[in-house]
Amino acid sequence: MAPSKEKEDALSARMERLGIRESDLIEKFILGSGSGGQKINKTSSCVYLKHIPTSIEIKCQQERSRELNRYYARQELCDKLEERLFQEKSKRQQEFEKIRRQKRRRSRRQKEKMLADKRHSAVKKNLRRPPSDNSH
Repeated sequence: MAPSKEKEDALSARMERLGIRESDLIEKFILGSGSGGQKINKTSSCVYLKHIPTSIEIKCQQERSRELNRYYARQELCDKLEERLFQEKSKRQQEFEKIRRQKRRRSRRQKEKMLADKRHSAVKKNLRRPPSDNSH
């Protein structure tokens, strides 16, 4: 299953805008590895792409189809080149860093401050309670 004609055209236009020519690319097909059973280990569906002027190397084995992997490898090459040209982090890298920050452990000072805030709000909540009737 290959990507649609519109997607192919959009990718080739993007490559043209970035100045990537097919003649500047070295493309090899490598035997796949990892999960997927015998089929993945027998077929050369993994795509290796190298852009000669920038020495950017891409290996892509997202799908079982060689055509789709060729498409995704070129897309990834465009992403990396844009990142390098415009000095901005790609969306994927921003997502990765965001998750990393979320998973990072809090420092001792941060943790103490958070717990102090929780205690403070607990005291406020206790003051909101109606007075208990223990005069019996």
